[in-house]
Amino acid sequence: MPLIRSIVHALWMLVTVIPWGIWMVTASLWSSGEQMYWKAARWLGWQIDGARLLMGIEVRVSGRENLPTGKTSPAILLVKHQSTFETFLMPTIMPHPLAYVFKKELIYVPFFGWAMGRMDMIHIDRSQRAQAFNKVVAQGKRLLAQGIWVIMFPEGTRIPRGQKGTYKSGGTRLAVETGAPVIPIAVTSAKVWPRKAFIKRPGVVDVSIGKPIPSEGRQPDELMREVEAWIEAEMHRLDPDAYR
Repeated sequence: MPLIRSIVHALWMLVTVIPWGIWMVTASLWSSGEQMYWKAARWLGWQIDGARLLMGIEVRVSGRENLPTGKTSPAILLVKHQSTFETFLMPTIMPHPLAYVFKKELIYVPFFGWAMGRMDMIHIDRSQRAQAFNKVVAQGKRLLAQGIWVIMFPEGTRIPRGQKGTYKSGGTRLAVETGAPVIPIAVTSAKVWPRKAFIKRPGVVDVSIGKPIPSEGRQPDELMREVEAWIEAEMHRLDPDAYR
């Protein structure tokens, strides 16, 4: 049954991403950046709804009260990364537009990548480390000033369930440079949607949003250690079976 459900969901994604990608590229000729964002969020919402209806994947969010209020309140979201699911999920549960920091190779992925390339996000060349971070800071400052929250996965890649990757300080460096608070977020997506797996299982994905951590007067590495400690402790609490 999980195999059949996963096949149907994959077909749903394929059938919807082609016209959506074409529409996004076309609409970018006249739509504003915020309009483009909510067009993208709508398609992502379809995929989350599809995961719930076709595969039995539910989402349970706690800590929404920790999110900053106010249209221009800045924030940098630092999120645990276990699967593609949270990449799709975050724009559907956040009250502000988000700008992802992602590797530029993704914009060459047919339809999905083409659509991302038309949005006001931060795509970087990882081979040019210093220049890449300078771009993150410059664009991050502009986006945060517009009330757009920057979202990053500090481990850099999807990490198997029950494991911990190397937390890189790019997100906290941006926070220190801009003065924006960081918000740590734990996600247990690998319980139902494992890393690089085609077959998904029904179940509940817990999303826990931590309290904002001020960045002013902090050192990036020390701030990231605090973020890492909170996320990993919360992962142990939310998914204890994975860490036995």
